[in-house]
Amino acid sequence: MILTLKKMKIALIGYGKMGKEIERIALNRGHEVVSIIDVNNQEDFNSDAFKKADVAIEFTNPEAAYSNYIRTFNAGVKIVSGSTGWMDQHGNEIRELCLKGGKTLFWSSNFSLGVGIFSAVNKYLAKIMNQFPEYEVSMTEVHHIHKLDAPSGTAITLAEDIIKNLDRKSQWVKGTLKAPDGTISGSKVHSSNELPVNSIREGEVPGIHNIRYESEADSITIIHDAKNRKGFALGAVLAAEYTAKHEGLLGMSNLFDFLND
Repeated sequence: MILTLKKMKIALIGYGKMGKEIERIALNRGHEVVSIIDVNNQEDFNSDAFKKADVAIEFTNPEAAYSNYIRTFNAGVKIVSGSTGWMDQHGNEIRELCLKGGKTLFWSSNFSLGVGIFSAVNKYLAKIMNQFPEYEVSMTEVHHIHKLDAPSGTAITLAEDIIKNLDRKSQWVKGTLKAPDGTISGSKVHSSNELPVNSIREGEVPGIHNIRYESEADSITIIHDAKNRKGFALGAVLAAEYTAKHEGLLGMSNLFDFLND
């Protein structure tokens, strides 16, 4: 169980639906929100209020995340982030800044406790299914129409965990993408060593991740279906409470012991 730390001063970067939910939970847990930065007040990264924050919590988009990290680091503030889609281009640099440059980032593709449990189940199931090569594995993720990256960061993390534990799969590949207007792009064709990850963008779906093992005899499916943003927001605040007293490159395995193999 993660216990609430002393009252923190929190900065929010991104003030959409997730930012507002994080604010609500942070205030309910006794913390103070000292700065809110959105697209229209980027100069506030240099404000005294932002620099006084113990931790900044960032939920934006792939295009903005890297710049937000650098500006937060430059202000001397630790950061918790759930933004995805930036790691391919900037992952090595951010990792070096945290491991060798004295900066602190707690990053996760998904802060939900339920997704954390689902991730542990996913790894355990993959280890079992490694013994049964007749089962073919695939994944489908569904998110709201506003999500820009596909596959989702959570899906990529889940796929990477499968690959680590399933010898017959060496890489994940993008499968099909069903766009909000119903058009389908991508391909259903993949090599035997590839794990296809299919994506669907529709409505206001908070997030669904479906992992399916199928053979000629039967199929085995595990699903995580988020009902709302509350679980994600609470996890982000718990991560901020942890980050306030820790340094370096942090993640959900630091927060929850059951995620460690």
